[in-house]
Amino acid sequence: MIRIAVDAMGGDRGPAEIVAGALEARSDAIEPVLFGDAGIDARGLELHATHGVIEMDEKPAEAVRSKPDSSLVASVRAVGDGVADAVVSAGNTGAMLAAGLLELRRIPGVLRPAIGVPIPAKRGPSVLIDAGANADARPEHLLQFATMGAVFAEEILGIENPVVRLLSIGEEREKGNQLTLEAHELLAASDLNFAGNAEGRDILNGAADVLVTDGFTGNVALKTVEGTILTLLGALRDEITATTTGKLGGLLIRPASKRLRRRLDPDAHGGAYLLGLRGLAVIAHGNSSRTAIANAIRLAARGVDHDVVGALATRLPQRAEAV
Repeated sequence: MIRIAVDAMGGDRGPAEIVAGALEARSDAIEPVLFGDAGIDARGLELHATHGVIEMDEKPAEAVRSKPDSSLVASVRAVGDGVADAVVSAGNTGAMLAAGLLELRRIPGVLRPAIGVPIPAKRGPSVLIDAGANADARPEHLLQFATMGAVFAEEILGIENPVVRLLSIGEEREKGNQLTLEAHELLAASDLNFAGNAEGRDILNGAADVLVTDGFTGNVALKTVEGTILTLLGALRDEITATTTGKLGGLLIRPASKRLRRRLDPDAHGGAYLLGLRGLAVIAHGNSSRTAIANAIRLAARGVDHDVVGALATRLPQRAEAV
């Protein structure tokens, strides 16, 4: 039984939605364990009472230090203490990073943890990394991010020898700012399956199995992609329902429309791995629905089942020595 610590107080929709998602994910193989206020309705799930909530607008490091018994910090600590195998939170991303560094610590050799998120590309899911943990980065950080993304692609997405590309403003190796130019040289000299630069317009086409960038660029790209997907799906629905002819046509394309929505829906994976720590953490969207929370918990369980942390601990020092 894989035990997943769930921050019941994180997220915009309140504890009831988080609890509903945890119940949906519960199975013979997965046991969600809630961390939150004693008064919430756990609906039969194990509940560890906590005190305090880290809000989205709080300064992460200060909040983690001043609220050690909050639901977010306590759920992360549960992994470090061996009470749970992984943690899921839809709370403050910066606080998750700060709590992870404090309670779980980095894998030896890791310079900085990074957020790796599945992108619903045309050819199948790909990994975008870093998606927001590090607004500023150095070239050697991007090399490590690429390695972590490759492990993610292999272990979770089942992609053998994943193709890695660097997100830039042009495919030519001389295109980009100083960070991407220097990172390109490191990636090209590594033993990763590096295929050069990729442009933002190619993200949804499946430009690579792993797209590597700094956290600032990655977060902007991720939110642009997610916003575009939701806007287009909503516009398509509005156009279909606007006229009688559209409604009739909508009946004919409904099966294809549902398949497309399932493939592109950001809730399909539910969250992103915070990679590079000695324990497994999954960060869900602040506005996560119960379906997204359930899928985030399942994503965390897959990471435990495939020993993503162990794979990173084995491979990252080897990569560092090779460079």
